[in-house]
Amino acid sequence: MPDSRPRRPDDSAPDSAEAATTAPALVLSGARLTDGRAVDVRLSGSRIEAVGTAGSLTARGPRLDLRGYLLLPAPAEPHAHGDTALTADDAGPASDHPEDIQRRATEAALLQLGHGATALRTHVRIGDVQGLAALEAVLQARRALRGLADLTAVAVPRLLTGIAGADGLAMLRDAVKMGAAVVGGCPDLDPDPTGYTAAVLEVAAEHGRPVDLHTDGDDPARLARLTAMAGGLRPGVTLGPCAGLAHLPLETASRAADQLAAAAITVVCLPQGGCTGSERRTTAPVRLLRSAGVRVAAGSGALRDTANPVGRGDPLEAAYLLASQHGLRAEHAYATVSSTARSALGLPDVRVEAGFPAELLAVRGKQLSAALSLAYSRIVIHRGRIVARTSAVREYCDSGADATAGPDLPRQGRPDSGTGPKN
Repeated sequence: MPDSRPRRPDDSAPDSAEAATTAPALVLSGARLTDGRAVDVRLSGSRIEAVGTAGSLTARGPRLDLRGYLLLPAPAEPHAHGDTALTADDAGPASDHPEDIQRRATEAALLQLGHGATALRTHVRIGDVQGLAALEAVLQARRALRGLADLTAVAVPRLLTGIAGADGLAMLRDAVKMGAAVVGGCPDLDPDPTGYTAAVLEVAAEHGRPVDLHTDGDDPARLARLTAMAGGLRPGVTLGPCAGLAHLPLETASRAADQLAAAAITVVCLPQGGCTGSERRTTAPVRLLRSAGVRVAAGSGALRDTANPVGRGDPLEAAYLLASQHGLRAEHAYATVSSTARSALGLPDVRVEAGFPAELLAVRGKQLSAALSLAYSRIVIHRGRIVARTSAVREYCDSGADATAGPDLPRQGRPDSGTGPKN
């Protein structure tokens, strides 16, 4: 296969901040694609410059041997809670000191980056006693992560209607001016959910921001009103986790799915567990939504906080759960954490083709199903450079049988044990 000709998808050119963090040309050699081909991939700056058959591309810079790895578009995280992450083991209430929030948000993003997510959207509570302090802390984390991962913040006010909501509405506008890239909220918690949604949509329209609302989706009439109000809004509307849809009668849930599809609203489900404010531990009816034409992305939700003390924040685990428990094919399950998740975040598509963004994940394995099953060793590439590596080595102790009677397995204590098979 000759080098593919460079071309640029229809998306905006890299800004100056992106150009400042790009790396010299890097060749990924011998990687396997999901269609079975073994290829070389040359990265230049933040883009894929060329793709050719294995061994066909010369390197103007470093070369990384990816034989034994599957090369995929990098995942994205569409629903995180970085301000409350990693607080499950705290003896008392989680610290709301800005420095602690910044540290937690940074550590959470790095954990998820190690899993492969090079772009993340995190919901941040504003208002009450803290005001905008938590948002400022997350924006500080965003700046600290520049060049490693792209972190965007969703401003989430508690109340927006009535006398009590006046301050929240003013603070939401201030949050957008401060740097919140997305206008969010939880209408289910406001005494007037319809008024709350209208306020969010108004602020979003004023500033040209996308909308990301947290809703359980268990009230069909409320969801229908929300869908009718939000349908067609540009740059777009996302709802999640919508686990309540799974508990509605089939006919009612199907009607809601049709309404969501007609309104071009993306649903973000949380296969790994709920998050703060979620009343249910189940997952939205993914197959029902997809069959209706709804764009379904998968997020992590809580990452080791009180809502889910064992949350992993791993997009590949989310895809695995959708494949193993919801019956999605491996490629469709992975799309929920990659292409559809990136679309929900307003990011350009990624393909392992010339001209596309160099946002990639290399996973040890030959096929996507195997990668979702045992995806331990990973190499993460963001803007054309390696930003994270995870390597797992499995060894076995000696058995009681004659050493010549069994397979030649990697053994603990062998001088060459570090070269054993990696998963």
